[in-house]
Amino acid sequence: MRALRWHGKEDIRCDNHVPDPTIEDPRDAIVKVSSCAICGSDLHLYDGFMPGMKHGDIVGHEFMGEVVELGKDNKKLKVGDRVVVPFTIFCGECDQCRRGNFSVCERSNRNKDLADKMFGHTTAGLYGYTHLTGGYPGGQAEYVRVPYADIDSVRIPDGLTDEQVLFLGDILPTGWQAAAQCEIEPTDTVAIWGAGPVGQFAIRSAVLMGAKQVVCIDNVPERLSMARAGGAITINFDEESVVERLNELTHGKGPDKCIDAVGMESHATRSIDALYDRAKQAVMLETDRPHVLREMMYVCRPAGVLSIPGVYGGLIDKIPFGAAMNKGLTFRMGQTHVNRWTDDLLRRIQEGQIDPSFVITHTVGLEQGPEMYKTFRDKEDGCVKVVLKP
Repeated sequence: MRALRWHGKEDIRCDNHVPDPTIEDPRDAIVKVSSCAICGSDLHLYDGFMPGMKHGDIVGHEFMGEVVELGKDNKKLKVGDRVVVPFTIFCGECDQCRRGNFSVCERSNRNKDLADKMFGHTTAGLYGYTHLTGGYPGGQAEYVRVPYADIDSVRIPDGLTDEQVLFLGDILPTGWQAAAQCEIEPTDTVAIWGAGPVGQFAIRSAVLMGAKQVVCIDNVPERLSMARAGGAITINFDEESVVERLNELTHGKGPDKCIDAVGMESHATRSIDALYDRAKQAVMLETDRPHVLREMMYVCRPAGVLSIPGVYGGLIDKIPFGAAMNKGLTFRMGQTHVNRWTDDLLRRIQEGQIDPSFVITHTVGLEQGPEMYKTFRDKEDGCVKVVLKP
């Protein structure tokens, strides 16, 4: 089969003659991929900032398709079912899964010992990502093996296009969880850093949850325009002070809830701390660029909430933790518990409350994937979200 594979920093290739996946466990399924996507988290691999990658790893964790083969104990699916596969792999039986904390499943990371050493305790296995999360082959391929497919997969009813439901596997529930973690009240101002795909869904989620006003911070015109279309007030951080504008919009009180939809590669251009982070990252003295975290901690209203769906990979520096402690800020973060939200979100799609396809700007064949990684990373050609068709 063909698949996109990681061969080093800024080196994603569409390789031919990659071995087809096979059934390895009785609960497995093999899915023929009909659509997959490039996620902002994939860029951390492309840019070489995520440890634990190996040459030849198949990348991609947003995908869907048709079930073509099943393990003998998988009784909940049938060949021909159309499914979206969440990026978090979970068993459904461990203590964390029973609590609905699917992204920290205690069993699905087959490299548990590595994760224990890095994080203190293992997290769930993830598709197409670092070997710290299991090293599972990803979904930017023609076929994928899906472990625990009897409980993990989301069956899609007839009448919905791939483009409407593909993002149930990651960015739609990620944006939704980011807003849900804020426990939004009708009087709240919610500030969202990043107008990429997760930020766009966080905007629409916060609006659906009844926020008084939603503010989005970015510097890419096409993304800011899309954010305004979703109901947000926008701030271009290249043109005005984020802190001053947020204080103006909140009469000096600061936003009640803040969402970091950027993560480890913030692109602030005018701040001293951002230049400091880039210099330290270049010589491997710091893994992540946490400008957004610092800004949120500084500007958030006392007793507010910081929700962090943006991915961080390691060590960060110069965090104003004293400000966060003394202001009584609450931090809520983590990889998304995708299946906690999928039933409700699928219903909302069916009822027309949201059509996730609005975020797609580019649809190309799998073989064009490598060049689209660069286009997406560099925000060229108005690129917000790339869908690949194997």
